Amino acid sequence: MNFNFTSLRLIFVGVAVLFSSQSNAQQVEPMYLEGNAQGTSFHITYYDSLDRLFQNEILQLLADFDNAVSTYVPTSVISEINSNKRKRTKNQYFKTCFLKAKELHKLTNGAFDPTIYPLSNAYGFGPGKKQKLDQRQIDSVLAFVGFDKIELKGNKILKQDPHVGLDFNAFAQGYSVDVIAAFLETKGITSYIVEIGGEVYAKGKPSDGENWLIGIEEPLDNKQGQNELTAALKLDGLGVATSGNYRRFFIEDGIKYVHHIDPRTGYPTKNNLLSATVVSSRCITSDALATGLLVMGLENAKVFLNDHPEIQSYLIYSDEKSELKTYQTEGINRLLIQF
Repeated sequence: MNFNFTSLRLIFVGVAVLFSSQSNAQQVEPMYLEGNAQGTSFHITYYDSLDRLFQNEILQLLADFDNAVSTYVPTSVISEINSNKRKRTKNQYFKTCFLKAKELHKLTNGAFDPTIYPLSNAYGFGPGKKQKLDQRQIDSVLAFVGFDKIELKGNKILKQDPHVGLDFNAFAQGYSVDVIAAFLETKGITSYIVEIGGEVYAKGKPSDGENWLIGIEEPLDNKQGQNELTAALKLDGLGVATSGNYRRFFIEDGIKYVHHIDPRTGYPTKNNLLSATVVSSRCITSDALATGLLVMGLENAKVFLNDHPEIQSYLIYSDEKSELKTYQTEGINRLLIQF
């Protein structure tokens, strides 16, 4: 992991962090930290009157996190559980992800389901080799999908079938953001922003007294560059995550396959909801629910958000004329800056 402590105008996947780093002699200079982890990049900005650098501690936290829940690390806890090399674990990162996933699986009526691992792997969105699937093969793999097929009792993992596997990638980065934010809190840091792979948690304010601003991109197919921003959110003590179908996808035989898999059908989602931005008190929740909303589709997502007013969301969808439209919850208006 490489670091560069320089002034930044941070541009991220799905969201963008826009802020002023200007300060005068009486103000505390911001500390900048950036690097690579979890197959993506991270950026952290914080204000510390003691000018402490926490890069070594943060690097270790992120390494420990990967060794717990990354399916791309063959020796991680989750990888060894998936391959049935491990049947017990005391690892707190894994257990927190598992229990939170159970909670959100129930909350979303199964739209969020980390047991899609065998399917996401088969489609080429995991560490395994991509396969060309037909209906028979999909039905076969679906037999191992379902969060009722795996349990965590104490430290023991119980599977109904050894083919059952877990994929926490839909919310692991959000959780890692929470982990780093909690670390900064233990150091007495009260003004900071943490971004990992586009998932963000921000608290306090920059030195100019303005809010941390998180930009939301237009959901246009673009695997590499950044799209134009359509809106921004003001954050203080909130986590935000955006999931969309415009970054990770492939086209095969003229058909677009996105990385969000519907656990009920076994197919990548295909609906007019293009991106879902979710704001909540924890980034792990925002990250998971952004995925869940995309799987639900626009109309079911609206029903879910109406039933859960504690969750704030900004949805971008395509209408019958293929024009971009938005839907936003009432509570998000106080945070939203429309461009």
